[in-house]
Amino acid sequence: MNSDKTPTTFDSHRFCLAPMMDWSDKHCRYFWRQLTKKSRLYTEMVVTGAIIHGDRERFLQFNNAEHPIALQVGGSDPAALAQCARIAQDWGYDEINLNCGCPSDRVQNGMIGAILMSKPELVAECIDAMQKACDIPVTVKHRIGIDDMEDYEALSNFVTTVAQTGCNTFIVHARKAWLKGLSPKENREIPPLRYDLVVQLKKAFPHLNIVINGGINCLEQAKTLLNDLDGVMIGREAYHNPFFLADVDQKLFGTPNPSANRHEVLDKFIHYAEQQNAAGTRLHHMSRHILGLYLGQKGARAFRRHITIHAANREASAVVLREAKQLVDIG
Repeated sequence: MNSDKTPTTFDSHRFCLAPMMDWSDKHCRYFWRQLTKKSRLYTEMVVTGAIIHGDRERFLQFNNAEHPIALQVGGSDPAALAQCARIAQDWGYDEINLNCGCPSDRVQNGMIGAILMSKPELVAECIDAMQKACDIPVTVKHRIGIDDMEDYEALSNFVTTVAQTGCNTFIVHARKAWLKGLSPKENREIPPLRYDLVVQLKKAFPHLNIVINGGINCLEQAKTLLNDLDGVMIGREAYHNPFFLADVDQKLFGTPNPSANRHEVLDKFIHYAEQQNAAGTRLHHMSRHILGLYLGQKGARAFRRHITIHAANREASAVVLREAKQLVDIG
C-alpha cells in the first residue's frame, strides 16, 4: 500500500491540543483559540456510526475560527472510516485522525482505540482506505504499547506497518495502555511515561512526523522535547490551567500572542457566549470550560464559584461571566 499524497509540513503539528472526551468540544476549542492561533486543535473522538448515521450538526459543527482543526474518529472498519474521511473533508476539517489509544472497555468491545495496536495490519488497511477517500492528511494517535507487548519492538512494528500506507504523522501517547485492570483515568496516570521510546522512534524514522503526548505541563518542557521531536500535544494541563497557552504563539512559533491578558480573553469569550446564548445554547455548556482561566490569581476561587452556581440556571446569560470578571484581580 502506498500513497502519493504530499506530506504535511512537520511544523503544522509543532504544538497540538489533545482530543479529550467531554472536554474538547466546540466551545472549549473556541476558548482555546482566543489564547493561541497557531496550535492545532483536535475534536473529541467521534465513532464512525455517529458520523454516518447520527446528527452531524451535533458531532461535526465547528467555528471557522478553530482552524487548523482535526477530527478524531474511532472505528476499525475500513469502508466506514473511508466514508467518515470524505465527510470530514466535506465539512472543512484540516485533518482526520484515527484513535488507536483510548483504553476504555466500551471502545475495546467495538474494536476501537488502543486495542487496535495489536492489529497493525488492520490499522494500515483503515488508513489506506481513508487516504484514498480524501485529500486532507490522515494521521494516527496511539500508545507506545498495550498490555504485555514488547516495548520498542512492537511499537516500531506498528509504525512501520502503518507508515507503509504513506501516513507520515504519528501522535504517540508515551504510556502503555493496560486494557485489563486499569480504568481509563488510571491509564492516564499509572503506566510510566517513556519519552525515551518516542525519541528512539523519531531517530529510527527521521522522515516521519513524530508528535509526543502525555504528562507535558509547561512550555519549557515542550521546548525541551521539541529538540528531539517534531511536535508536542498537551491535554489536561491546557484544560485546567489554560492561560499558559497565551504564550504558545510567541514562544514556539515566533508570532505575536493573540491576547494580552486574562481579561481580554474573557471579553472575547463573553462576546461568543452572547451569540451562542441567543441561538439557544445554555451558558453552562460553554462556561464550564473557562473555570481555570484565572488559576493562581487573586479572586480565582470566587470566579469559579460564581460561574458554577449561577451558570447552571437554565435561563443564565453571559451576564454571569461579566459578574464573575468583577471578582478577580489580575494586577
